[in-house]
Amino acid sequence: MADVASRSTSRTGSEPSTAELVQRATEQVSRLVRDELALARAELTQKGKHAGIGIGLFGGGGVMALYGTGALVATAILLLALVMPAWLAALIVAVALFLLAGILALVGKKQVSRAVPPVPEATVRSVRADVDTVTAAVKDGRRA
Repeated sequence: MADVASRSTSRTGSEPSTAELVQRATEQVSRLVRDELALARAELTQKGKHAGIGIGLFGGGGVMALYGTGALVATAILLLALVMPAWLAALIVAVALFLLAGILALVGKKQVSRAVPPVPEATVRSVRADVDTVTAAVKDGRRA
C-alpha cells in the first residue's frame, strides 16, 4: 500500500485519477495473490519433505517390526523344539499363525463391508433436509 503514495500523480492535478487508483489496486492485488501462492507453495513443499521423511522412517520401523516378529516366531519354534521334534514345533507355530491370519482377515472383511458404499449417508440426508427446508421456505415466501 506504500506504493500508492510514492507513485506519481496524474497529469492534471495533485491527486491520481480513479482509473490510476484502480489500476494500482489491481496490480497490488495480483502481486499479493502471486506472493501468497508462492509462500503457500514453499510451505507445502517443506511440509511435503517432512512428510516424506516421516513416512519413510515409519516404513523402516514397520520393516524392523516385521523382522522382530520373525525372530519371535523362530524363538517360539525353538522353544517348542525343546519338548518335541523340530518339524512338529514348526508345524504348530505355522498353524497358529495361519489361524491368526484368518481371524484378522475376517475381522478386516467385516470392517470393509461396514464402509461400503463409500457415501456419507448421514451428510446426504442432512443436505437433502436442508434443501427441502429452503425449498419450502421459498414456496411459502411466494405465497405470502
